[in-house]
Amino acid sequence: MNKYIERLYNSGNKSSRKILGLMSGTSLDGLDIALCDIQYHGQQTIGRVERFTTVEYDVEFRLAIQQVFARRNVDLQEVTLLNGWVADCHAALINQTLSKWQVEPETIDCIASHGQTIFHCPKEQHGLPDYGNGTLQIGDGDRLATATGIITLSDFRQKHIAAGGEGAPLAVYGDYLVFGSESENRVLLNIGGIANFTWLPAGQQATDVFSTDIGPGNTILDAFVSKHFSHLRYDKNGEIAKRGAVNEALLNELLRFEFFDAPVPKTTGPEVFNLEYLHQSRLHSQTLTLPKEDVVATLTAFTAKAIANGIVDAVQTSTDTTVYLSGGGVHNPTLTSAIQAGLPANFTVKNLAELGIDPDAKEALLFAILANETLAGGPCFKDNRYGIPETTMGKISLP
Repeated sequence: MNKYIERLYNSGNKSSRKILGLMSGTSLDGLDIALCDIQYHGQQTIGRVERFTTVEYDVEFRLAIQQVFARRNVDLQEVTLLNGWVADCHAALINQTLSKWQVEPETIDCIASHGQTIFHCPKEQHGLPDYGNGTLQIGDGDRLATATGIITLSDFRQKHIAAGGEGAPLAVYGDYLVFGSESENRVLLNIGGIANFTWLPAGQQATDVFSTDIGPGNTILDAFVSKHFSHLRYDKNGEIAKRGAVNEALLNELLRFEFFDAPVPKTTGPEVFNLEYLHQSRLHSQTLTLPKEDVVATLTAFTAKAIANGIVDAVQTSTDTTVYLSGGGVHNPTLTSAIQAGLPANFTVKNLAELGIDPDAKEALLFAILANETLAGGPCFKDNRYGIPETTMGKISLP
């Protein structure tokens, strides 16, 4: 028997696994690396992050991805070469991090790699009758496995589409298995480039759980700050927004988009919510001369209102509910305060850290959980009324 096939077999039969979860989001901040201890599987899953770091990307990496990210017309040769190059970059960061942590690669059961999304186009977005849902992540799993010597699971979103989904959001699987509660209604809200949440009603009934994108998180905000404020890539602590004033005409125009009225679950991306979307909204609201601080304040209010409205419209509950925050947006108090202010009194906003998980590590942990289910578990959403695909995900690459 191939020794790596034997390792896969043995990993699946163990009661716990060491899985290295990787996440590289649309904000291009860096590579999230989480060394996770995952015990059991299914609803008995216990996920713990033992070590975590975000290794910041250098300017060369960011510029290379930005050349092809969320663009319909790109150089195909460049995309082809980047697929392997991204994997090589990630492998180097993994090897450096494991060495720093003094963790031997042989002690890790597998890597769970999200890869780097460069285009996401659900059918509702592209509207082409002869094609279904589509998404593309680069960062080849074989290259990653070979360069690290660790079995790698990758390309999770393709299986989600194959099983009838849109390729996103995938958070629902890990959220349900790890963060569900018998007694508390929970909304697991992640504010990355795009904002998404998972609804976990008390009682942990898989039939009622859903996850959905609800609009922009930091994507337009970060892009605007990077373009108009020298040497800044984001609005740290919401300080720029605090100096500006919200323009109601622009805010209303930003919110006037059919995506916000579409039923859940739904997905979107920077292909839709980008600087061109902002420009058109400013054009239609006659706010092209608005001071840049006011634009940042209005974009912050836009993100907060889209999130609050999206949660209230989709969840429709009058009972006490806790919203647990994760993702980069959790570090922007101007944004999080606006979200709390936009929610009804029965909603309380808290940091995911109150559940014992670093909010920055959550997405990397969730991909580790997806890999764990592929190795040791199985589908968990039978008869879900929102149509969550009942499947496991991740292509397996051997070193």
